[in-house]
Amino acid sequence: MKYLITGGAGFIGSALIRHLISSTNNVVLNIDCLTYAGNLDSLESIKDSPQYFFKNIDIRNVTNLISEIQSFKPDIVMHLAAESHVDRSIENPSTFIQTNIIGTYNLLEAVRIYLDSAPKDILENFRFHHISTDEVYGDLATLEDFFTEETPYAPSSPYSASKASSDHLVRAWGRTFNIPFVITNCSNNYGPFHFPEKLIPHTILNALHGKPIPVYGKGDQIRDWLYVEDHAIALNLVATKGCLGETYNIGGYNEKKNIEVVESICNILEELAPKKPKDIKYYKDLISFVSDRPGHDLRYAIDASKITNDLDWRPHETFDTGLRKTVLWYLENTEWWERVLNGAYKLDRIGEKT
Repeated sequence: MKYLITGGAGFIGSALIRHLISSTNNVVLNIDCLTYAGNLDSLESIKDSPQYFFKNIDIRNVTNLISEIQSFKPDIVMHLAAESHVDRSIENPSTFIQTNIIGTYNLLEAVRIYLDSAPKDILENFRFHHISTDEVYGDLATLEDFFTEETPYAPSSPYSASKASSDHLVRAWGRTFNIPFVITNCSNNYGPFHFPEKLIPHTILNALHGKPIPVYGKGDQIRDWLYVEDHAIALNLVATKGCLGETYNIGGYNEKKNIEVVESICNILEELAPKKPKDIKYYKDLISFVSDRPGHDLRYAIDASKITNDLDWRPHETFDTGLRKTVLWYLENTEWWERVLNGAYKLDRIGEKT
C-alpha cells in the first residue's frame, strides 16, 4: 500500500515512518514543511530506502497538496502535521489556527478532490487517519475518571482548541463528503528523537548541562505517558484495521505526576551519568519550581480499552522501561540533540528525495 504521511519529520511522525519502513513493505511519502520541530535527522536510518520519499510541502498550501496527492495516489493518508506545544500556543495562537485548523481543512479538501476522480479499487480501500490528542477532552475532575471515546470535548488551551476543531472538521467531511476516516486521540508521548522543548528531553538535557530543571507549580499535574514506538504500532493498526468512522483512544496506562517524571529522570541519570557538571552534587538539586502556566489542566488519563478489545493492541513498554530507554538514547545520541540545539539540522537537510 501507499501511505501519505503529513508531519513525518516530527517526533511521532518519524517514529511511525521508521516503523512502516522497517516492519512492512509499504511505500511512504512524507510531506513536511520542516518547522522548528521537523527534523529529517530523525529519519536518517531509513532515508535511503526505496520505499521512502520526502517532499518539503506546507499543508497550508492547498495547491501543492492537491498536486502531490493526485500524483502519488495514496491508499492511506495519515495526518500528523500540527503545531503541538501548549506554551507556544499561548504565546502565538495564530500559528496553531493556521496549521491545525486551516491546514487540516486544506488536506481534507485535497483528499475530497482526489477521491472524486479516484479509481474504484482506491475508493473501496482508502482511509484518512487523523491523529489527535487527549488534550481535546480538557481536565479530569477526579482520580477515578478516565477519558473515553465518548468524553465531551472541553479544550483548555489554544493548542487543544485547534486540535478539537480539526477533529470536528474530519468528522464533518466524513459525514458530508463521504471521506472514509478514523481518528485517534493519544496521551503524552515520549521516547527517542523527542524535541528538546518537551518535558522529558528538556529535563534530561538541562540536567546534563547543570541548568535549572523548571517544574510548573508544585509539579502535581498528572499525565498518562505513552512510549512513542508503541504509539507508532497502534497508529498503523488503526489505519489498516480500525472501523471506519470510529475514534480510538491510545494510552500507555502510565499515570505519573510531572514531579515524579522529573525525579525519575534524575534517579536514572545518577546511575547512568554519575559524572555531573561542576558544583552539582545531585541532579535533583537542579529542580526549580516556577509559576504555573495559564489554564493548566491538572490530570489527563486515557481509557484505552476500546483499542485493546477491538484491535488487540496494548503498550509493550512500561513507564520504567520506556523512560530508561529514553534517557539512555539521549546519552548515546549527543550528536542528534546537539544539532537540534544549535539549529544545524535545518541548514543542510532540505533536499528532497522524489
